[in-house]
Amino acid sequence: MAKVKTIFICQNCGIQSSKWIGKCPSCNEWNTFTEELLVTEEKLSSRGKKFRASAPVKITSIEAGKEQRLQMPDKELNRVLGGGLVLGSLILIGGEPGIGKSTLLLQTALRLKDTSVLYISGEESQQQIKLRADRIGIHNSECMVLTEVTLELIFKHLETVNPDIIIVDSVQTLYSEKIESAPGSVSQIRECAAALMRYAKDSGTAILLIGHITKEGVIAGPKILEHMVDTVLQFEGDRNYLFRLLRSSKNRFGSTAEIGIYEMHDNGLSEVLNPSEILLPEREEFLSGVATACTMDGLRPMLIEAQALVSSAVYGIPQRSSTGFDTRRMNMLLAVLEKRCGFMLGAKDVFLNITGGLRVDDPATDLAISCAILSSDQDIAIHPKTCFAAEVGLSGEIRPVNRIEQRINEAEKLGFKHIYFSKYNQPSTAKIKAAKIKLHPISKIEDVFSGLFG
Repeated sequence: MAKVKTIFICQNCGIQSSKWIGKCPSCNEWNTFTEELLVTEEKLSSRGKKFRASAPVKITSIEAGKEQRLQMPDKELNRVLGGGLVLGSLILIGGEPGIGKSTLLLQTALRLKDTSVLYISGEESQQQIKLRADRIGIHNSECMVLTEVTLELIFKHLETVNPDIIIVDSVQTLYSEKIESAPGSVSQIRECAAALMRYAKDSGTAILLIGHITKEGVIAGPKILEHMVDTVLQFEGDRNYLFRLLRSSKNRFGSTAEIGIYEMHDNGLSEVLNPSEILLPEREEFLSGVATACTMDGLRPMLIEAQALVSSAVYGIPQRSSTGFDTRRMNMLLAVLEKRCGFMLGAKDVFLNITGGLRVDDPATDLAISCAILSSDQDIAIHPKTCFAAEVGLSGEIRPVNRIEQRINEAEKLGFKHIYFSKYNQPSTAKIKAAKIKLHPISKIEDVFSGLFG
């Protein structure tokens, strides 16, 4: 009879202990150790095919072959993955509940042609998945659905089905009979993910895993889960708005600087190929307190609108509030405007909003936010065909930003007539042939306001 050993495992970081500990010595979290049973004498059997024998070779003698990629019908997903889905890769997608992870992968599976896809669900029934597919409005006989959580039974079905792509919704619901612990525990997630990784590498099947996140916003389970997979994608957005962002925090086959942008509709998610046109609303009249910033999210230029409202503080203590922008950085910009430009903003309420429900951290938005604040304070409107791309320093200098050529080209493509940027970016703009947009290189923040407000 196999000997059973009891150990305690931290459900946050995965560290093991022979006894219960109140505070984890690794991650410093309290009450995260749970008791789990492990079978010590019985070895866990390998799933899928056996590993091929390997021998050490010189790195110079290895032929560098190009990985085989499957082009997905979703251009945004192809962009984030680095040019397509690599065969034999293991991809983890995390996000908040209800953000659209299952919808994204299901509609991608239904749009694939001449490719067999197995959608494994441990959270929804077949009828629920069918209802979502009918709502999306795409029918594909190559997409199969399996509602199963036991890992051993899933591998038995894979021997007969042999799909090209496997989608697992979600990895926290899988359960292996070899581990005596509840589904979602550290041991179960680690063993199930390792078994799926071995199957993906041996069979050349691409596997996409949906992962739950904790209340802190990180993917639930041990950190080793993110180390094991080839790509980690984060699906994020505000459920009060229509836009969703797909970011890559790890990608062994591509860049982690790319993002994909989607818009949520009743019939699923639609790709946003030109986000600037959607994020910038059409205005028929000039309004004060509005400025356009040319920002970069990864390698993708976007033009967003910053709105500011400055009013007298009627409650004694001035209020500082921002949505989509760091409040501490806004306070720093207010101090620069008061110190270097002489605007008395210390006794006024300042409210800032980034339209579209986006959150930006690009320093190039500093100048646009500063101009929006002063536009509201002086009640003077900025021309809607004017945009800004520069960082503001503590001494009031206009600092250069990266990829200024892409920012200028994006602004010109959308019909903007003026763009303000740092004069220290001029060597980068020497080769730009911008015939439809006027370039305004500046060095100090005072020069911007004298040019805008006179």
